[in-house]
Amino acid sequence: MDQLKVGKFISTNRKLKHMTQRELADILGISDKTISKWETGNGLPEVSLMLPLCEALDISVNELLSGEKLSIINYQEKAEDNMLSLLKENEANRKRLFQTIVSIVTTIIASVSLIMMASFLNLNTIIRIFLISIALIIIILSIISIILTDSKTGYYECPSCHHRFMPTIHEYVKGYHTFTKRYLRCPKCKKTNLCRRKLK
Repeated sequence: MDQLKVGKFISTNRKLKHMTQRELADILGISDKTISKWETGNGLPEVSLMLPLCEALDISVNELLSGEKLSIINYQEKAEDNMLSLLKENEANRKRLFQTIVSIVTTIIASVSLIMMASFLNLNTIIRIFLISIALIIIILSIISIILTDSKTGYYECPSCHHRFMPTIHEYVKGYHTFTKRYLRCPKCKKTNLCRRKLK
């Protein structure tokens, strides 16, 4: 899926409807920054927003995902291409989740090993400090990597209005969480809830 092409298509159809980004955002219950992100090719609409967006712009979901108006002849071909793209995106989300888990396990093993070496082996004090420092650097870099990877995996669903959204890095880090839920503020209904993570 060509995000830039989809973004230009959204922008063109919004302008044909004589709507500003703010007006379209209000219809969808999101911020105008999100519309701007889509139109500049820096992201795609969440699955839950595709149908309302298409209704607002008077286009089909297939046309949205293709980034162009479709004739009856190439409609089926584009539908298959778009379905494959969505399946690939789902697979990428699952891989990111697996990478996050592997990063956590690797960090724990490496850090504990270095700290145990520094604690139990008969080493010079400078070498002990060096090993503990390396362990701390590994932990910090791994936490940053895990946050960046995990925050891009899937999206969250509001239990109140069932709106699906991706939080900002700030909201992601700040939100109290379990493995599958995170305490977030829904951009649509503005309620703060324990939102469930969805991978597809």
